[in-house]
Amino acid sequence: MSVILVFLAVIAGFAGWWLSHQRLTAKPWLEQGLAGDFVGLDRSALPTAKIGLGVFLAVVGCLFSLFTSAYFMRMGLSDWRPLPLPRLLWLNTGVLVLSSIALQCAVVAARKGQIDNVRLGLATAGFTSFAFLIGQLMAWRQLTEDGYLLAANPANSFFYLITGMHGLHILGGLIGLGKTSVGAWNGSRPERLRLGVELCAMYWHFLLFVWLCIFALLAGWAATFIDICRGLLT
Repeated sequence: MSVILVFLAVIAGFAGWWLSHQRLTAKPWLEQGLAGDFVGLDRSALPTAKIGLGVFLAVVGCLFSLFTSAYFMRMGLSDWRPLPLPRLLWLNTGVLVLSSIALQCAVVAARKGQIDNVRLGLATAGFTSFAFLIGQLMAWRQLTEDGYLLAANPANSFFYLITGMHGLHILGGLIGLGKTSVGAWNGSRPERLRLGVELCAMYWHFLLFVWLCIFALLAGWAATFIDICRGLLT
């Protein structure tokens, strides 16, 4: 039930934020001047691509919320045996943080028209993202070599499922990042390039936030935090 409420809250919040940019309170019949003088009168203040990405990320967020809810419900049963968190995941987390920072730097450079810095930021983000995926595969291999196989325990299955799903979203984002990088090297229009870089940064910041939540969940910090909150409320 709580997951459903979170889903509705996310959708309602995004819908309210989007509607607030639509000039719903404006009265165009009372405005004076040429129609072209009023920016945003006939279209959203945000590009359609950003709105679409926002909706997509809201759905993805709800998907991971469902995984998290299922994780908490399943870990309460007697056959749950949590696996040790590979130390490599700490390094992978730092690499993903660097990827997000690189894209944010590319956004700043794109707004200033610094094309060389945009290319550098995109290349750094792509390299660190690939390094993150390789690190995740190495962590999987380490666990399987230590005997923590996919079907050996429900905790193992959840670990591979959640981290694998996150990795697939990183891999999908690399496709968009690749297209934006090609445009940066082929002399794409500044406005188009800026939008592409901003979309990539928006996507990567979201996936970084999701990964930090996943990391806290797998490390047991999320469960400890919930127990503390329950103790304060009782």
